[in-house]
Amino acid sequence: MPLVNVAELAADLVAIDSINPALVPGGAGESTIAAFIARWGAEQGLEVQLLERTAGRPSVLVTARGRGGGRTLALCGHMDTVGVDGMTDPHRPRRDGDRLYGRGTCDMKGGLAAALIAARDAAARGVAGDVVVACVADEEHASLGVQEVVGQLRADAAVITEPTRHEIIVAHKGFVWGELTVSGVAAHGSRPELGVDAIVRAAPVLAGIGALDAELAARDPDELLGCGSVHAGTIEGGSEPSSYPASCTITVERRTLPGETEATFAAELEALAADGVSVRTGLTREPFAIDPGHELVRLTRELATAELGAAPPLSGAPYWTDAAFLSAAGIPTLLFGPIGEGEHAVEEWVSVASLEAVTRTLIELATRFCV
Repeated sequence: MPLVNVAELAADLVAIDSINPALVPGGAGESTIAAFIARWGAEQGLEVQLLERTAGRPSVLVTARGRGGGRTLALCGHMDTVGVDGMTDPHRPRRDGDRLYGRGTCDMKGGLAAALIAARDAAARGVAGDVVVACVADEEHASLGVQEVVGQLRADAAVITEPTRHEIIVAHKGFVWGELTVSGVAAHGSRPELGVDAIVRAAPVLAGIGALDAELAARDPDELLGCGSVHAGTIEGGSEPSSYPASCTITVERRTLPGETEATFAAELEALAADGVSVRTGLTREPFAIDPGHELVRLTRELATAELGAAPPLSGAPYWTDAAFLSAAGIPTLLFGPIGEGEHAVEEWVSVASLEAVTRTLIELATRFCV
């Protein structure tokens, strides 16, 4: 069969609805796109392994086997997308000059296509080591896919092809969610002597969150990531206007730097909690960092410089990615991907020329690394 190029494969992936059902009830999920990738991989002569610990949320490992004896490079990208509210024909890929439009073009089916093409073409060069593409589920919500994949994946290094706009991301922040519940006493609005207003009692807690955020912003910044932060995400309390509210719950998010943990935030929350305020931490995602002097970083930058004509910057990202799970599993990881815009927005696109440049860089990286 004729070999498709990266833009064609990206368009094929975009044409498949893979909205994350944890974000949008009734979303299609990854089953159809995983089946497509599995068929594509088999047709290219690559090995395919489907993983589905959570029913209806499969991930795919596509492996391009080398001659044997070399190192293994993993390339990773997610198959799921966010919703499509406000979009017209979101799953109809549209090419306009250098731009490919559609939901997922930028975040991140373009980068996933680059990884798949790079694995196929690197293997055709006869490299010694393997190139494994981890096509994961659920990155946009709870990262079910990468957590399953790290139990199966054995690799010496990994590149996540998120749309970094040619920057090499060597660190990103983590986050911790927390909850503060302020207690009051329910009573009829006409009996103020009996009631304690939990919502009013929450005001000092909210002021404390703002003060903590200001204190974090005043600290010496991380060289790549800047400062940590905290904000209130939601507030809920009371039942109707004529009653004193018995409780008020504030959810908060703390963006963390390397060295900051769930315990760091738990202690900060406890400092905000006066009498009648309970605290707990919830979902936690660790920060990520790789030594900028690591071989993977140096080699990727060298090859990207040769391809792009200028040295890409080494940067930190304020957002979180699956890199944290790969790194925690002992796999040195960085992020490098194409130029695009519109992640989670109504108009989303990726540059085709950039996709092609990223693909060529990944092929050269596999050729040089998998020895």
